[in-house]
Amino acid sequence: MRSSSIVSFVLATALLAACRAPRPHDADELDVVVYGGTAAGVIAAVQLATLGRSVVLLEATERIGGLTTCGLGATDVGSEGAIGGLAREFYRRVAAHYTDDAAWTHERRADFAGRGHEPGADTAWTFEPKVALAILTRMLDEAQVRVVAGAALADAGAVERDADRIRAIRTHDGRRWPARVFIDASDEGDLLAQAGVSYRVGREGNAEHGETLNGVQTRNATKHQFTHRVDPFVVPGRPESGLLRWISAAPPGEDGSADHRVQAYCFRLCTTDVETNRLPWPRPAGYDERDYELLLRNFEAGDLRAPWHRVAMPNRKTDTNNNFAFSTDVIGLSWDWPNGDRATRARLFAEHLRYTQGLLWTLANHPRVPEAVRAEFTRFGLCRDEFVETGGWPPQLYVREARRMVGEVVMSERHCRGELRVEDPVGLGSYGMDSHNVQRWVDAAGVVRNEGDIQVHGFAPYGIAYRAIVPKRAECTNLLVPVAVSATHIAYGSIRMEPVFMVLAQSAAIAADLALGSGTRPPRAVQDLPWAELSARLLAAGQRLAAPARTGTPRGLDPARQEGVVVDDVDAFLEGPWSKGDSVTPFLGSGYVHDGDANKGACRARFDLRAARRGRVHVELAWQAHANRASNTLVELRVRGETITRRIDQRSPPAGGALFEDLFEIELDEGEIVTLSVGNAGTTGHVVVDAARLRSPR
Repeated sequence: MRSSSIVSFVLATALLAACRAPRPHDADELDVVVYGGTAAGVIAAVQLATLGRSVVLLEATERIGGLTTCGLGATDVGSEGAIGGLAREFYRRVAAHYTDDAAWTHERRADFAGRGHEPGADTAWTFEPKVALAILTRMLDEAQVRVVAGAALADAGAVERDADRIRAIRTHDGRRWPARVFIDASDEGDLLAQAGVSYRVGREGNAEHGETLNGVQTRNATKHQFTHRVDPFVVPGRPESGLLRWISAAPPGEDGSADHRVQAYCFRLCTTDVETNRLPWPRPAGYDERDYELLLRNFEAGDLRAPWHRVAMPNRKTDTNNNFAFSTDVIGLSWDWPNGDRATRARLFAEHLRYTQGLLWTLANHPRVPEAVRAEFTRFGLCRDEFVETGGWPPQLYVREARRMVGEVVMSERHCRGELRVEDPVGLGSYGMDSHNVQRWVDAAGVVRNEGDIQVHGFAPYGIAYRAIVPKRAECTNLLVPVAVSATHIAYGSIRMEPVFMVLAQSAAIAADLALGSGTRPPRAVQDLPWAELSARLLAAGQRLAAPARTGTPRGLDPARQEGVVVDDVDAFLEGPWSKGDSVTPFLGSGYVHDGDANKGACRARFDLRAARRGRVHVELAWQAHANRASNTLVELRVRGETITRRIDQRSPPAGGALFEDLFEIELDEGEIVTLSVGNAGTTGHVVVDAARLRSPR
């Protein structure tokens, strides 16, 4: 399908839905209306129908499943053991599908080297879009859920309220949908916004919730960054000539400060190198190579990498995502999406599509693109057997973040790190805190930089509060929100994984059923449900509300059995792209982390150590020595506002063959916290971190 044709298809779909004649009569009152046919919306509707509730699933587009069926086949999950209930059932069905040899049409099952199909595993976390669509459709059919596609909310006046309750909603075609309880499972939080529920768009300042990774991020934005000096001006060296496209003239703002901006969106492309199933990249109508001048200059400056991230899916397909400085993320084009009406979003969708088509055509054809990069992009193309109606292009944009509700509990970085724990968990988050870039700017040296990318991993699963998926009581008492949850920007970066949304949606559905009771009119306020009863229902449905026990490896030593106060690497605060290792023994827990002798200056491990009693203590570090380790690893101790530093040689083991090396001796009060940090700035060789501890003198 030509680029102009797919844009026409998207706009025509919206216009066709808008012109449908309304029903002559309003729908009968339902128990629940689920708005948003995302994977989360599907799970919520299936759960409610299984419980015997009358439910309808309204989806604004013509395709259910959201990003799970629109290209995001490489599931980011964090801890697989944190996913239970119907979400896990979906991934079990994925695994079952691919155990059938007939499912392998473009490669043999034995030849698939991608992630998520390990022998003996009962779940699989990588899949083709059409397979995800078939599975979710089957789940809806089995539960006999009524699905209405093309049913976007009216742009204004969509919500009919009765005091603190939603009475009915209206879709843009004039239909009215009355119900007793509503679930907003949309990516954008459209229903909650029109219902008058508080929400946030953009980034909070760090100070608002005691965070470190929120707000504007220039110093920490080391990933997907320009690695060479690239001139940003239309005429190189001439600021008066203006800036190239996709660069903002405004300063980025002070690090850690709040703003209105939203991280970049993209399409999750499903591509293939199978010639018989491959479509060529189209040259979009209105193509202008000036839109990609920044990309071409980046190549000419010396960055010769192919700017995309391909993850192998079954049948020689990929889930392809943004990668490096200039890629499929359209930085700055997402800011107006969250609060945009249907016309605004249709325009932004078309602009994202035109950008992406032009980018891929450029990478495959432009003579200023390095030959090796052109060869790679020529070898791949869109799949003939995916997204057939739209010529192989995903029909939905990856809306990574839009509105976020402000509930009674706002999940924050401190919850993700385990510093704060919730009393009413309805699901677990476990993925790292992750944000894509937000803006592109020119620094004081006159070169272009990206801002906003954060990737911090390495913490244990944590509970997500029930109070984070319901509004404040004074705002609405019969609405649940499992996708646009109450979270800060950076905490949402951890929560916003498709399996987690599914988990929260099932919990929301069970809460709705509990609120409805046995014919209670009106139903109980969703804020008034007895926690003991709700949690029992969730556990009975297979939800996992507490972090799974760590399995570790048989060779790992138990941190809890070590002398003193020990913090293992899995409980450290990790910044940067650390990797897990277990090849050098002995170690604590399930292994250790290392920097791979790469990304120097970007990796940092922080251990917060709390003194068990008043007195003198030794501050110690454990690592696994090897000849390839760094000889000058930087270690910092921060205590009472002062910082003490030293360099250690990790080629040699701790003194005397001990597991821990004694680095500092200090005096602490009971309960006082000190911070031990290990970084890889200025190092040569692998930096390795296993654990830290406080130990009283022997």
